Amino acid sequence: MTLDTGPAAFALRSYVAAMLAYWVALKIGLPRPFWAVTTVYLVSQPLAAAVLSKAAYRLGGTVLGAAAAVVLVPNFVNEPAVLSFAMAAWLGLCMFVSVHDRTPRAYTFLLAGYTASIIGFPSVNFPAGIFGTAVVRVQEIVVGILAATVLHGFVFPTTLAQQLSSRLQQIRTSTKTWTVQALAGERSDAFRRERQRLIVDINDLGQLGHHLPFDMALVIPPRRAIRALQHQLSLMVAVTRAVEDRLDALRGLPQGVPMGMAQTIQRVRDWLGRDDDLLFGRQADDLIVMVRKHEPDVAQPWTWREMLLQNVTGRLIDLICAHRDTFYLVNVIEGKPPGDRAGVEEMLRNAGPRSAHTDTGLAARAALGAAATVLLACCFWITTEWPDGAVGALIAGVTCALFGSLDNPAPAARKFLAGSILGCCLATFYGFVVLPRVTDFVVLAAVLAPSLILLGSALARPRTALFALGTLIGLLNTVGLNASYDGDFMSFINSAIAQNVGTAFAIFALSVFRTLGSDEGIRRLRRAGFRDVIRRIEGEYPDVATWTSRMLDRVGMLVTRTMMQSTQQGGDAVQALQDLRIGVAAGDLRSLAMLATERQQASIDDVLRSVTSFYRERIRDVRVSPSPRLLAEVDSLAHEFHADPDEVRRRTAAGLVMSLRCNLFPSATLVGLSW
Repeated sequence: MTLDTGPAAFALRSYVAAMLAYWVALKIGLPRPFWAVTTVYLVSQPLAAAVLSKAAYRLGGTVLGAAAAVVLVPNFVNEPAVLSFAMAAWLGLCMFVSVHDRTPRAYTFLLAGYTASIIGFPSVNFPAGIFGTAVVRVQEIVVGILAATVLHGFVFPTTLAQQLSSRLQQIRTSTKTWTVQALAGERSDAFRRERQRLIVDINDLGQLGHHLPFDMALVIPPRRAIRALQHQLSLMVAVTRAVEDRLDALRGLPQGVPMGMAQTIQRVRDWLGRDDDLLFGRQADDLIVMVRKHEPDVAQPWTWREMLLQNVTGRLIDLICAHRDTFYLVNVIEGKPPGDRAGVEEMLRNAGPRSAHTDTGLAARAALGAAATVLLACCFWITTEWPDGAVGALIAGVTCALFGSLDNPAPAARKFLAGSILGCCLATFYGFVVLPRVTDFVVLAAVLAPSLILLGSALARPRTALFALGTLIGLLNTVGLNASYDGDFMSFINSAIAQNVGTAFAIFALSVFRTLGSDEGIRRLRRAGFRDVIRRIEGEYPDVATWTSRMLDRVGMLVTRTMMQSTQQGGDAVQALQDLRIGVAAGDLRSLAMLATERQQASIDDVLRSVTSFYRERIRDVRVSPSPRLLAEVDSLAHEFHADPDEVRRRTAAGLVMSLRCNLFPSATLVGLSW
């Protein structure tokens, strides 16, 4: 581990907040002050806005879970099997909602699920006192939340606005560099990895945007601007990929890329290489005029070459507009003069909430896995009459809640378990070697400082965060941070064993019930995309922005999964981008049919029916390829429009038909095809 200011400052703030929470809990006489200390580390985040939002969601989830425990335990305490089923069902329900809701708000339901277990299971022997236990739990959570909020939110906070500005500059530089490489014909593995990273960064912007209302910065950028920017960046990735394909197709023709167009593309590359200034947006308009000069003559019937040139010019204009609009929006977010107020205001008006991918089947599977794990843990507890079985059952529930949403939760949970075991070892050293010699609060804080600061620094680093979290929970929950020292070794060791056995049991149960695997996760995402393409063709998604945002959200999830597999090069994500462009083109063709002639309408209907049938087959088998008959129908549709006297209709059809053909049949040749 290397020392840097970010994790070090986070570790110091978290440590001071933990000691403050412990001191306040002691002063007001709370019976389990270690709950407040643990809460500090569970709530703490490097960004102040994330701390405040997580604190609010944690408080809501704690209150909801406490209420569930108060309702369930007294009513079913005399029926252990029924109570076990009720607690498992509550956790399963909360897990379902949490996995289904892929926003930070899901943390509320996650907390509600396992808080009921934390309060309920240890109270089965004393059901009459469960209301007091629930109240104390909420009070100690509030103390931990307030301590974390004060230290992370008001003491040299790392604001989201600062982080966002840095992230946006990085993304802008990356998108410009990547687009320049794409226009130059770069196709290396490093180039593809950069595209994958960009897609993940763009999707992460949406998650950061959820925390904006909680930010402590003096000037908070409008959340609509983040949504509008995310849409423009997503559009940029899809359009750049389309320009890549069309330029490759042009290079494959005997005539190649026209000299004038090649020069214009070089001008676009030079424009993207400029440092951002107020001339950037104005020069975009000049480039658009320059690109339009390369559109084919509408006075003559178009061959494939003319249709391809029309498609390239249209996509290139879209790409220039996306970079221009991104420049305007970044200026708005950073508080600079936008450069084009009218254009920015229009984008902000249309920046509605993004539509995210949801998987009801996956959420149900996570819920059933968590419920089954808690039920089995309770059965073991009841059958063996294990005195500390309540701790094992609740820890099993907490582990399922923390990791049950992952495709393959076992590896992450094993890291957590390894950290928990180390934490219990540290707790043994502290509890029976160090703490017996501690005489006051100041000395206690001093002896805990080395471990807590080191673990806090590890918690701020993604590679070590899970292990550090397990270590912190193992240490804080077993070391005995109560109002007075209790050197009961048997109680300590039983609690430590129960905690780690419960985690290990959850890992075993999750491996049996919940392991999905990245390959199956990818297939589910691809099939969901196929179904949405069909809905788009059938007219169920008239709002293309909503549909596009959901498809791009899946592309980001595919990139995340394929990056975990060394044998994958992002092929599924590339194909998903092709599905997106096919869906956009097919949906627009349906709209064009209302303005077309009767013969053209019939040809459009034939193509759309065949595309729909193709995607229905792909739902059953992802590896299915489009048939030669579909290629012939697309070519026939192109023939219907190649000499259309209506200029607007011919231009529109040329772009849509070429987009369909190039994405459905990327390897099909255009050489020699004409009318």
